[in-house]
Amino acid sequence: MDRNQGYTILKAVMLENGRGFALGEHPRAPSPFVTWACYDDKQGVRQYEWGHYGSDRAALEQDLLERVENYQQQFSVKVAQIEAPGLYKYYSTQRPVDIGTFPKPAGNAPDEIVNYDKRVPVEGGAFLAWGHLTYTRPLTEKQAADYELRPAPEVSGLLRDGGRPRPIAEQMKEAARLAGERQAPSAPKRNAPDRGDR
Repeated sequence: MDRNQGYTILKAVMLENGRGFALGEHPRAPSPFVTWACYDDKQGVRQYEWGHYGSDRAALEQDLLERVENYQQQFSVKVAQIEAPGLYKYYSTQRPVDIGTFPKPAGNAPDEIVNYDKRVPVEGGAFLAWGHLTYTRPLTEKQAADYELRPAPEVSGLLRDGGRPRPIAEQMKEAARLAGERQAPSAPKRNAPDRGDR
């Protein structure tokens, strides 16, 4: 998971020309949410610039979407990928996950590594796996194949026919849905007694 100026990057939308936009959160900052323009420098390190700050997450998520769409219209570029912690899930179908059994590309180490007690059916019984890993960015087909990792159907679902990305709005909704499914449920609210019109 990437960080910049104390902000944790919640999501990044990267375009085919190497530019992109990111949404970050820093709960203790005066403006806890931000969107930045971003790009990877010659060393592959993500650089952030031109921040828009605010306290309303929904407004900043909308700002991220608008910045991406405006940039796409201005420069006629398509979305290459959406990045979010834990968004890209890969199953280890041949062995438990251990040292040397999974790729660690520069700037894209696994966010989560989970081993199951034994080889179990996954994805509704579609195949068997020993465990899974999640990544912020997708692995290349070669990286996954070299370690005999099988992408979850939702990873493939972020791309459509011919490997072309789906429209950014659809991808953002899907990414938000997947991220929401992986969060712990919120604590139940207590029912306060009715105190009348005091």
